[in-house]
Amino acid sequence: MNAAIYPAVPGCKAPGTSAQAALAMKDDAKTLRGKCLELLKMRGDLTADEAAGMLDQSVLFVRPRFTEMLRLGWIFDSGVRRKNASGIRATVWTIDPQAKLW
Repeated sequence: MNAAIYPAVPGCKAPGTSAQAALAMKDDAKTLRGKCLELLKMRGDLTADEAAGMLDQSVLFVRPRFTEMLRLGWIFDSGVRRKNASGIRATVWTIDPQAKLW
């Protein structure tokens, strides 16, 4: 994966299965990122896990999209934490009102 194009397209930290997963998501990541952003606009602050549930998607597909949106400057950590399905406190994300979205 070319790190220079991340976060516009999925990336990975190491070759192997992570790189294969990133490549497999290349075509769908932008759409899923957009759906996550729309949820944040409509519903307000959310954890990635909450967004995954609302979109009926695996958190393994959705969490990286939140990281991409963070790197793109679209969202930021609200400072609030909520428990996710595994009982761990998760970051609640909010849209950056200063962001140039898309």
